[in-house]
Amino acid sequence: MEVHTKPPRLGTMDVEVHSPAGSHEGGRQAGTVLDDTDMHRMGKVQELKGTDIRRTVPLGLRVRIAAIPEIPQLPYRYLASAIFFPNYAVPVPTDHAAQPGWMSVLAWQAGSASGSFLTGTIIQGLITIRNPDYSPESWHGTLFVFAMIFVIYVFNVYASDAMPVLNNLLMIFHVLSWCVILIVLWAMAPHRTAKSVFTEWSTQGGWNSIGLSVMIGQISAIYGSLSSDATAHMSEEVSNAGRNVPLAIAWGYFTNGIMAIVLLIAYLFSIPSVEDALSDETGFPFLYVFRNAVSTAGVNGLTSIILIPVIFSNIFFNASTSRQTFAFARDRGLPFADWIAHVDKRRKIPVNAIFLSCLISCLLSLINIGSETAFNAIISLNVAALMYSYIISISCVIYRKLKCPETLPARRWDMGSWGLPVNIIGLVYSCFALFWSLWPGQKHVTAETFNWSVVIFGGVFVISLVLGTDATASIQWSFTNNRQSEPFQPAGNGKTQPITSGYGGVFRKSPMNCAPD
Repeated sequence: MEVHTKPPRLGTMDVEVHSPAGSHEGGRQAGTVLDDTDMHRMGKVQELKGTDIRRTVPLGLRVRIAAIPEIPQLPYRYLASAIFFPNYAVPVPTDHAAQPGWMSVLAWQAGSASGSFLTGTIIQGLITIRNPDYSPESWHGTLFVFAMIFVIYVFNVYASDAMPVLNNLLMIFHVLSWCVILIVLWAMAPHRTAKSVFTEWSTQGGWNSIGLSVMIGQISAIYGSLSSDATAHMSEEVSNAGRNVPLAIAWGYFTNGIMAIVLLIAYLFSIPSVEDALSDETGFPFLYVFRNAVSTAGVNGLTSIILIPVIFSNIFFNASTSRQTFAFARDRGLPFADWIAHVDKRRKIPVNAIFLSCLISCLLSLINIGSETAFNAIISLNVAALMYSYIISISCVIYRKLKCPETLPARRWDMGSWGLPVNIIGLVYSCFALFWSLWPGQKHVTAETFNWSVVIFGGVFVISLVLGTDATASIQWSFTNNRQSEPFQPAGNGKTQPITSGYGGVFRKSPMNCAPD
């Protein structure tokens, strides 16, 4: 068998033809030959409803400026997170696939819960502004979160056909709302001096040094950089996914990252008093900033401009999370896998996985009833679990690139010679972020200020170790028995042919023993 020293790069093909994989029951609903090739390579046929989305740029990075601790240090922390944060969807070896798979599921479920929590509590903050006599209770906010989760479920189950159009409209609204808020902050809000914004430092958590406070407080900046790879979970439903999905991730991340940094600088200049912003009765510093710039009606309008894209981002985020959970269950990685991986025959969507994701969001939001730092606990859990799964995945890719690059599969989009350095930087930064993500926000910890993400992360980690052996065996059996003997590639005439070099041996080698056949 001829082996390439570098993985071959496939050309793009936007032909809407069906390959043999698509002829199976439940095969591809809409897509290209290359899409079928990718599904076939993983031993799968398409079960979800495909769409002809080709160059839609997703929101990806959901920029959030609310609930930010240690505000003065944010420009540097956000910039560092935007530069070094790894946004690289990588395969996990099936030899130990279940354990990092569990942590990845945990991360995305926590991320889905965090968006709903943020929306529900912002609405509660608006009520506080409109009605000064209102006394906010934690359980009130939790009920608002439940309402948001209900909206998410309804949209994802009953309005899934409208998702592509809504995503495109939301992208336009996202840019317009960014312009409106930026103009209001620069034109109407009181401004601090550049010296106070960029050189004055303070710590609000009781820590002894500014440096330690910055490291612990960076969790909000890291959280703001997460989830741009959510598009990868929707690949089965995107036409020509092998090229369009990574392009959408890259463009969405860098475009939104630049927009976020510009808006963040304007926001920080518009804070008259950091102490007053952090102690604002609404619990959200950005509402304090808006109140100093415009009237109560203006605050409602500006906050609505923020809430609309955040609400729809929550809907799309849940769609991505449910597909990730569905895929892991389809690989037999979760208990009750058959139920979770069930696809509604009429709608062609994983309704049970959507319901499960919404249920987990409800359970995680209950932390709010007993903890003052519920949001920080949820985003810490999101960051920690995701960083752990990235560490395992990126490490495996680096190992293969260095030891046996010929066993990596063909691809239609890559970073060329920059790929390995980016992987290494991403691995180092993931380890760094994981270490700091589990720290408490306050030096003097009580039951109310304790970072409960440590308990949840540790519990799921232990469960994944206990159940991981059986789950990994199921994943290996499913992968080996579902995959046909030889992958195929487009022959250029709408038909397919077996791959005889570079590609076919990839999945017959153990990641720790990748000598050529």
